[in-house]
Amino acid sequence: MATVTSNASPKSFSFTVSNPLKSKIPTKSPSLCYPPHNKNHHRLGLSVNATVSTPPSIATAKNAPSPDYRVEILSESLPFIQKFRGKTIVVKYGGAAMTSPELKSSVVSDLVLLACVGLRPILVHGGGPDINRYLKQLNIPAEFRDGLRVTDATTMEIVSMVLVGKVNKNLVSLINAAGATAVGLSGHDGRLLTARPVPNSAQLGFVGEVARVDPSVLRPLVDYGYIPVIASVAADDSGQAYNINADTVAGELAAALGAEKLILLTDVAGILENKEDPSSLVKEIDIKGVKKMIEDGKVAGGMIPKVKCCIRSLAQGVKTASIIDGRRQHSLLHEIMSDEGAGTMITG
Repeated sequence: MATVTSNASPKSFSFTVSNPLKSKIPTKSPSLCYPPHNKNHHRLGLSVNATVSTPPSIATAKNAPSPDYRVEILSESLPFIQKFRGKTIVVKYGGAAMTSPELKSSVVSDLVLLACVGLRPILVHGGGPDINRYLKQLNIPAEFRDGLRVTDATTMEIVSMVLVGKVNKNLVSLINAAGATAVGLSGHDGRLLTARPVPNSAQLGFVGEVARVDPSVLRPLVDYGYIPVIASVAADDSGQAYNINADTVAGELAAALGAEKLILLTDVAGILENKEDPSSLVKEIDIKGVKKMIEDGKVAGGMIPKVKCCIRSLAQGVKTASIIDGRRQHSLLHEIMSDEGAGTMITG
């Protein structure tokens, strides 16, 4: 969700971008529509509606917008580019968006587009489904307590191999092939994160939380236009590796970097006023309001740690934190460049 003032008249525009990973990542075509100016509108943004485009091999000239029309639409994007250019956006990537090829394509193309227009995206990821698959292949049962993976020494070794060696490098390759330049890291690299065991480590094993963040290794990367891709594992002062919740890592990194936005991709629409009513989405709420929802039991279960992660990052200087629907294609563009957003935005 973005607050941008624009005097543009309503227009719509579809375009197709060729992708070197077209065999793996289906090509998508966002349709951009600018709403009219409304001085009383709290947030005015760019509405992004994802549609499947005609394959380049069968596209016809009459369906393609004229070059002048393309230039006009891009020119009208200036207010949005000006607002966010040079701003750091930390995105936590997980859930259905990691397992669906179409949604993975959507996230990758959104990140590349945001980087191309001058934003500074940083991607933090988990990889629960991949970890579970490898544990199953090795006949190691996956055990969870209060939503956290019980992680003994053997499981920790597999978590590190899967997150750092497989998931991280796959994401880096996809982003590179889509036209940007990504660099894969974990909390170990450059002492980016220092971990400590969670208070109930006797029951959970090598599950950690973030003790310290040193973003020194990230700053030159984002300054030179790279997209850091960070796996949510780190070591303590003695070198023992820990599995850390990716939401927590994203929130702590956003705070340390003074990010403009923290965005958590989830498998739900956002925060609901009524948990049983998907249409009761809360579009925007402040810290006081969301704390009241927790007290009233309207925010419960797995949403509580996500909301607390957002509150903590906002308290440390992040401008806004959003919990958005990662099941929706191009949800990142919806959230950053549209009035309606793609979930719930929490403000300080």
